[in-house]
Amino acid sequence: MTPNETILRERLERGLAELGLDVVPERRERLLALVGLLHKWNRAYNLTAVRDPEEMIARHLLDSAAVLPFVKGPSLLDVGAGPGLPGLVLAILAPELEVTLLDSNGKKVRFQRQAVMELGLEQVTPVQARVEAFEPPAEGFDQVISRAFASLEDFIALSQRLPGEGGQWLAMKGPAVEDELAGLPEGVAAVACHSLRVPFSAGDRRLVILERAR
Repeated sequence: MTPNETILRERLERGLAELGLDVVPERRERLLALVGLLHKWNRAYNLTAVRDPEEMIARHLLDSAAVLPFVKGPSLLDVGAGPGLPGLVLAILAPELEVTLLDSNGKKVRFQRQAVMELGLEQVTPVQARVEAFEPPAEGFDQVISRAFASLEDFIALSQRLPGEGGQWLAMKGPAVEDELAGLPEGVAAVACHSLRVPFSAGDRRLVILERAR
């Protein structure tokens, strides 16, 4: 193991512990393998502005893992998934989830497919499509999540037909989300807003959970 690999492993283990997540060694190794893949592909395909693997641990892995306590599934759609975040991280941490990754960018979806294959994530389905053109399964999804995909108003408007009966939207946002809540479409209400502290990150992170009004 190289000194750099040791640093990454220690950073991941400490971050998961700070989040209160007890993750078995096999899943931790998959998370580290995901960072390795992302770093390798990023040099050629510019998948993310985050270049440093240590920073990827905090800003991609731990940021994604922070929402795990609020993800129930069993079916989860990640809208605007980019290179597969948070969906790939959540699929590694919770193998019982059926995760669909949706993005319109071909190179990012190619990376998703490579990660699914190399990491053995058989319950993950990458899809290349625009959200407004995507045809969901007849029953819809139990939860639809986005991470910096669009404004709250646009996220709900574009994905209105994707949650199933009793389904939820999970929007990962910054502190400015308070200003966006006033623009929610009629018939959709925020049922919770959680403040998340992501290890090794200075920014304020919020998770807004929304449902159709009853």
